[in-house]
Amino acid sequence: MLVGIDVGGTYTDGVLFSDGTVVYSAKHSTDENDLEGTLLSVLDDLLNQAGSKRIKRIVLGTTLVTNLLATGRTERAALLLLPGSGLPFSAYEGISPDTYFLKGSIDFRGREIEELDTEEIERVLQEIDRAGIRRIAVAGKFSNRNNRHETAVQEMIRSRYPSMEVCTSNAISGHLNFPRRAVTCYYTAATLKEWNRFADGIAAAISVRLPGCELHILKADGGTTTLEASRKRPCETVFSGPAASTMGALALCRAPVNSVVVDIGGTTSDISLLIGGQPLYASRGAQIDGHLTHIRSFAVSSTALGGDSPVLDESGKVRVGERRLGVAACFGGEVPTVTDAFNVLMSLNIGNMEASRAKLQAVADRLGQPLEELCRAVADRVIGILKARIEYMFSLWENEPAYKVWEVVNRRKFLLHQVVGVGAASPAIVPALARELGVDYFLHRYSAVANALGAAVARPTLGVEVHVDTQERTCTISPGGMTRRVDDRNCQMEDVRQLATLFLHDIGRERGLSEYTDEAQVYLEEQFNVIRGSRLVGKVFDVGVQITPGFIHGYEGVAE
Repeated sequence: MLVGIDVGGTYTDGVLFSDGTVVYSAKHSTDENDLEGTLLSVLDDLLNQAGSKRIKRIVLGTTLVTNLLATGRTERAALLLLPGSGLPFSAYEGISPDTYFLKGSIDFRGREIEELDTEEIERVLQEIDRAGIRRIAVAGKFSNRNNRHETAVQEMIRSRYPSMEVCTSNAISGHLNFPRRAVTCYYTAATLKEWNRFADGIAAAISVRLPGCELHILKADGGTTTLEASRKRPCETVFSGPAASTMGALALCRAPVNSVVVDIGGTTSDISLLIGGQPLYASRGAQIDGHLTHIRSFAVSSTALGGDSPVLDESGKVRVGERRLGVAACFGGEVPTVTDAFNVLMSLNIGNMEASRAKLQAVADRLGQPLEELCRAVADRVIGILKARIEYMFSLWENEPAYKVWEVVNRRKFLLHQVVGVGAASPAIVPALARELGVDYFLHRYSAVANALGAAVARPTLGVEVHVDTQERTCTISPGGMTRRVDDRNCQMEDVRQLATLFLHDIGRERGLSEYTDEAQVYLEEQFNVIRGSRLVGKVFDVGVQITPGFIHGYEGVAE
């Protein structure tokens, strides 16, 4: 049996899945101050239903990192940058209020252009220490080609200030684009301690309940990683909520059509796009607090509108509030919500429909308008907000490469076929939204727990990139920032492809992903000749291989 648990801002959902069937599902309120306790309460609920049946694998989708970054509840972290020549220092403003610029430069071939100034580094570390900062991110331009400078700074910090925690950008990401790598490293340093504290608690609790059970974490790209692997790169778990809803929609609706996925939670709604049944990725990476990162993520958007958004009367007008004030009246809440309005307007018989009617009638009386008119106004407002958000997202999505490729291949403008509803409130809202958009809609009996199902059946993902420079006789491997010497100056693309595949198998084996490494696909192949004096003196290769997001072996859908 498989367990999937997804932590939302309002509710935490869990499912027990076995042999193509959702055996049991659970929904608990989320305590943002105790996510570990919330997860374990849902897990215990599921385990009680599983009885003596063996649990093979648990996948958790958690909002911990998202919440830490959104609320600013992380400790101060300093960012040490070695930017070399190029962009002015002002280009890096806004990442961290405690940013320091250091001498030392590596060029795009991995060659040292300027040495480190150890006295300068010592002065900066003393200043950081006096400020009481205990977390440091170190990022150097082209450190993914040569991590010598970052490693030297890291060793200085650890030898002189052993209580400080330090992260280096080459260990976090091997991609080019220095600003994004610096941002990713900074956010990793800011969240690493809290994430590992959470991981320690979860690992200990599950080892008691289910010794030997596989434990995975859902990532922003819709794939999973082991809990141990997540300890080094916690930022990969940001936006796991939208990832879970996208994977849940894919798990329920297997049709290869163009779909907008709308996950209507209690507090927010997440929107993503499926092109031909495949999720659209953000080609520039996840965006955190306005900064682009090297975190692979779906192209998603969230808006402050959910099933528990309150219906309020202000200055004689009805308003849909952004801040949740409790559950819907039909479920015992004190304030009527969007769910209640649709419940009455469409006679959905969700929960206690009379409670929905009574609470909304009180608002209608204060506004001096009929109940049906009030409900219609709320519904129109909700559909208008979601439609506007979807139209705005299409203005962004149409710039993504995969979107343009679809139009080129099909020789016509992108055509939306359906809206896929996810979340407890989706049966109430999605049909009306689809009518407004002029398309079909898809709902499933497990739409309310699709996020947890998506987590349960998502398979692991892993990407490995190898950069080989035969003239410099160097090879760098990402993730991890490893370097190797290349002795064969005559190596060709096929040799580098085999090398990248070998490293993927090795890293995959270390992370317990051997079951999927044979399915790896090549997604990057670039080759450049190095010419000096009209003579070929070497070649530069970049090869990327990956285990792409998808579903675990044997998953063939869920019966409607």
